[in-house]
Amino acid sequence: MLGAAYAMRSQWHITKRVVALVLILACHALAQDRYLVRIHSSAVASFAQNHKLTLLGSPDNPANPAVGSIGPLPGSVRDLYIATLATGSQAALTSIQNDPAVERVEANQKIGLPHGSTAASSSPWRAAGSSIASIASYFGTTAWSAYLNQPAAGIVRIPDAHQIATGAGTVAFIDTGVDFTNPVLAASLNLGWDFTNNTPGGWDFKPVQLNQSTTSILDSESMVVLDQSTTSILDQSTTSILDGQHVTGDYGHGTMIAGIIHLVAPTARLLPVKAFGDDGASDLGTILAAFYWAVDHGANVINMSFSMSDYSKEFSNALDYAVSQGVITVASTGNDGGQAMVYPAGYSQVMGVASTDNNNQRSSFSNYGNWVTVAAPGEGVISTYPGAQYAAGWGTSFSAPFVSGAAALLVQLNGNVNPNQAQKAISQASPAGQGLGAGVLNLLQACSYEAAHSR
Repeated sequence: MLGAAYAMRSQWHITKRVVALVLILACHALAQDRYLVRIHSSAVASFAQNHKLTLLGSPDNPANPAVGSIGPLPGSVRDLYIATLATGSQAALTSIQNDPAVERVEANQKIGLPHGSTAASSSPWRAAGSSIASIASYFGTTAWSAYLNQPAAGIVRIPDAHQIATGAGTVAFIDTGVDFTNPVLAASLNLGWDFTNNTPGGWDFKPVQLNQSTTSILDSESMVVLDQSTTSILDQSTTSILDGQHVTGDYGHGTMIAGIIHLVAPTARLLPVKAFGDDGASDLGTILAAFYWAVDHGANVINMSFSMSDYSKEFSNALDYAVSQGVITVASTGNDGGQAMVYPAGYSQVMGVASTDNNNQRSSFSNYGNWVTVAAPGEGVISTYPGAQYAAGWGTSFSAPFVSGAAALLVQLNGNVNPNQAQKAISQASPAGQGLGAGVLNLLQACSYEAAHSR
């Protein structure tokens, strides 16, 4: 599998559907504001000249901090550019905004993986079969029984749904990458793209030294690597996990997302699109490049376990493009514990997923409101982790991939299922109130609905 993946690297290329460049207009190298600028590619050269920008032929050619510059942005985003201006350079920004060649300007806002809470449910439980020696076969591989039989699997009715569908198509996840060597996931992974380095792959694996200190991760989400020799792994009455090791940074987040999708839809393909570093940070331009790439490279479903506070017209445009291609999009609702809408979950084209505990009660950290589509378990969810390990996670990031996996089940039942049809099926949920949209995800009801309505 890995040998084939490496061989594919030499053949991999991006078909340039559009031209995308970076506009850098800098007065101070270390103090800059960035903006998305929409302008037709045919006007770029004259635009650069008018605003005294230097046109670069390659992203490897560094910008002169004393002179503005333009160069290619990794990926393919039609007529969209990123302008970098010295902080407080209102005159330069106004000049760009007033240029008749410019259609739109908006902030290239920073995007982080959603922060969660270490507050745990008041209802304790323990995972059955929690010894690492307890393994079971799972669609061509073997996996830890505590992962396969965790409470979340029963809550959303994974075993029952698998009597109807096990997943098809390709689920892309825009995240921190994935560990291609993970034995549970390896056979299901396609080679993706790393937009943090502009290289094929989407890898997220490196040796790490874990420690017992509790740290804020994933924009404050909680992940704990489980000691594989322990027999009592998870107790939701406490955030302290017996023999568990807290993780620093956001490393492993993408591998956990992939593991949850795979748990729900084990026969679907997984496509990693790496847009976040280990610090959980990215920006709108990178996300848009990653999103368009995923749509153009065969994704039937796109999982987005991240959030931003401000509406973006450019992101809405990208989602319209995905809808036109029949791509189903899913996002986490964020972990601020309030009703404030975040994006992309708040866009009408996206299914926004909130978090519940194992009693179908809204997680204290989960955002909620009438803009939420559905909820899924998000406390103590066990998933795959780099290095052939498993981890438990708390946060809406870990709720969204249950719904992305559900969408892949629907793709198997109806190869032409569109986003509206998918939302109707997934909304056949278990009513829960609490600002959780249609309720808690019920895979059996979703699959039964789609099977009945796709004939």
